[in-house]
Amino acid sequence: MNDFSSLTPDRFLPALENALGVRLTSLIRPFPSYINRVYEIQTEDKVSYVAKFYRPERWTFDALLDEHAFIFDCAEMEIPVVCPLKLSDGKSIGMFDGISFAVFPKRAGRQFDIEGNESWHRIGVLLSRLHNAGQIRKAPARILLSPDKITRPYVDALLKDGITSSRQEAFKDICYRIIDTVMPYFNEIEIIRIHGDFHTGNILERPDTGLMVIDFDDMMNGPAIQDFWLLLPDIYPASRRYLDLMVEGYSQFRDIDPRSFLLIEALRAMRMIYFSAWCNMQRNDYQFKHKFPDWGSDNFWANEINDLRAQYSNIVDAIEQ
Repeated sequence: MNDFSSLTPDRFLPALENALGVRLTSLIRPFPSYINRVYEIQTEDKVSYVAKFYRPERWTFDALLDEHAFIFDCAEMEIPVVCPLKLSDGKSIGMFDGISFAVFPKRAGRQFDIEGNESWHRIGVLLSRLHNAGQIRKAPARILLSPDKITRPYVDALLKDGITSSRQEAFKDICYRIIDTVMPYFNEIEIIRIHGDFHTGNILERPDTGLMVIDFDDMMNGPAIQDFWLLLPDIYPASRRYLDLMVEGYSQFRDIDPRSFLLIEALRAMRMIYFSAWCNMQRNDYQFKHKFPDWGSDNFWANEINDLRAQYSNIVDAIEQ
């Protein structure tokens, strides 16, 4: 049960056939996804689907339902997304040996390239529509993107089991300084459902539908500005021109609180800490150790601390300007 490492086609194909109510061919194409297991499958009528098996213990079942609810709300508001199929039992999430899965129609597209002012404007319009869908309801089983609620626990987990002893005090000092400095700026900003990982790799351009949003796996409750800053080519406020172009498009359907711009560099620091915590949880995985043999060494943590100190300076500069 929950044996993700031995999830093989001969095991899961019968379950997918039963869930879809159709016969599948032996065509199985794995997608390059480390966190989840994702495969292209095909029916005997040559219809292609994408089957996604969610990594156990990453999200609760209710959290997956929150993800799907957000996607369905987007589709209801005619935002181009790829909705999970309703399976033979009428639900969008199936179970196989304790592992949750969903099946999606296969949709091809070209990764969107941001070229010129009009491209930034288009993304802003898309985000405003996405966030209008996001405000319809809450996602109670999803994380709240807050320094106190998410970043502090990540820091504490790293201090407990991860950071070399000689670097713990320095790491704790810079991380707590970041959290304490930025937390007041989060207190009065509206929280809605957001994509959470909104970068160009998750935006496809299709001739028939325009810009399509994919991969809601990291959706969360948080400030709208989180879905802006990953696209910016530089720190804030050096990238203010591009942010203004997105906000101009965004304002067609929705307003954004300009105070949230001060959260951009804070969110960047939070993502740095999150990534360290995520890597720490994977450090004993064979694939991870093979790809990142030096991860977690004393020298590694020294570099991380220096990077966080530099980022703290960026936060202070953004606040003071």
